[in-house]
Amino acid sequence: MKKILVANRGEIALRVMKTARRMGISTVAVYSEADRNAPHVRFADEAVLLGPAPSSQSYLKGEKIIEAAKKLGVDGIHPGYGFLSENAIFAQMVEDAGIAFIGPKPKSIEVMGSKLAAKEAAKKFNVPMVPGIEQAITDVQTAIEIGKRVGYPILIKASAGGGGKGMRIVEKEEDTKEQMERAISEAVSAFGDGSVFIEKYVTGPRHIEVQVLGDQHGNIVYLFERECSIQRRHQKVVEEAPSAILSVEMRKAMGEAAVRVAQSCDYIGAGTVEFLVDSDRNFYFLEMNTRLQVEHPVTEMITGLDLVELQIRVARGERLPFKQDDLAINGHALELRVYAEDPLNNFLPSVGKLETYQIPSGAGVRVDGGFEAGMDVPIYYDPMLAKLVVHGANRAEAIQKMKEAIRNYLVEGVATTLPFGLFVLNHPAFVSADFDTHFVNQYFTPQILIGQQKEQSEVAAKLALWLHLKQKKKLKVVKHA
Repeated sequence: MKKILVANRGEIALRVMKTARRMGISTVAVYSEADRNAPHVRFADEAVLLGPAPSSQSYLKGEKIIEAAKKLGVDGIHPGYGFLSENAIFAQMVEDAGIAFIGPKPKSIEVMGSKLAAKEAAKKFNVPMVPGIEQAITDVQTAIEIGKRVGYPILIKASAGGGGKGMRIVEKEEDTKEQMERAISEAVSAFGDGSVFIEKYVTGPRHIEVQVLGDQHGNIVYLFERECSIQRRHQKVVEEAPSAILSVEMRKAMGEAAVRVAQSCDYIGAGTVEFLVDSDRNFYFLEMNTRLQVEHPVTEMITGLDLVELQIRVARGERLPFKQDDLAINGHALELRVYAEDPLNNFLPSVGKLETYQIPSGAGVRVDGGFEAGMDVPIYYDPMLAKLVVHGANRAEAIQKMKEAIRNYLVEGVATTLPFGLFVLNHPAFVSADFDTHFVNQYFTPQILIGQQKEQSEVAAKLALWLHLKQKKKLKVVKHA
């Protein structure tokens, strides 16, 4: 594999290209008109314009991407995450073009792309499931009967869903009809498929996922877990590895269950098996993401492995260079997704020009980004500016290092989630690791953040006044002398 096209943009495109370059592999970037001068385009050895800014006219144009790959003699296509990364049709098109898809086989993507099909496959391999049904429904009365059987509250989820769309929590029977209709309508609008399934709603859940890696020779290992419970609108904001609540025994049980999920669909490459963990530490299979995750750097930090390099090696047909017993956890890692979003305004996107953009650095600090000072944050794509990642000898050290890194991360021109990150890290529930996926709803309000920022401003003003008076006093002493 001498040349790789990265079918993505921004920080993940740049991150994949850096590993490829280190491996002596040349890279091809694709870009939209909005990304013409983006860092990933300048970094690549070659670049191809796909079309106008909207992703439907550029980054989702699979045929155009493959056409460019064939023209430039590309050996492999890395899809990154988002866009076409979990599109089985695209993966098949890449294979049919005689190009290596740096990811799983189309069949694996297809099976795990349907929540119902994924549950059916995993169940055969004795993976724990949340009580509920394994078939899609659209009938309200059937939903009510299931709710009675498994017990309220229940969770209605779009079968083809993701990102929290087509998802509704129903607390009591009389609310079932209204919430079913909303979930179905949202699912049809977002995915063109109104089928939903129903399961028992796990109260106080934690969202813990396991990184798996498989080669083409039947070897599959797990690279430990990531805690992803700090979320807003069902989207992760802060991730860490390992989870602070898992015992050695539970870590092994979850890891082995994740491997069985991967075996259930003959998985190849890097993938993530997501679980819900209840307050009694029971864990249940949620879904599998058949791609590299946004939060993969925390796993790299605690294992010392480069997951993109391993993806490429697996795609080349190489065997995994280690066994499960060779893997160990080293220290603790945290990741903050730095979004151009306003935490004071319901985390709505904050577009504009990056007047100031300075990233932190130092031992154990890593920033995966795709922006520079002077660039505009476009409205067309996910508003993530970068991923701020730190590694420490233990959790307390990692938290302290992350706080310092946030304070040294300077952004002007747009609002960001950096202040929210500090709020999380300073909160007693996070520090004590006593939190679940409801953290934001339970503890965060814009008023709290405004109060903290006001307090910090007052402290800074008092400090400035004290320094001014001290300096003034010194000058008086010198004058008398």
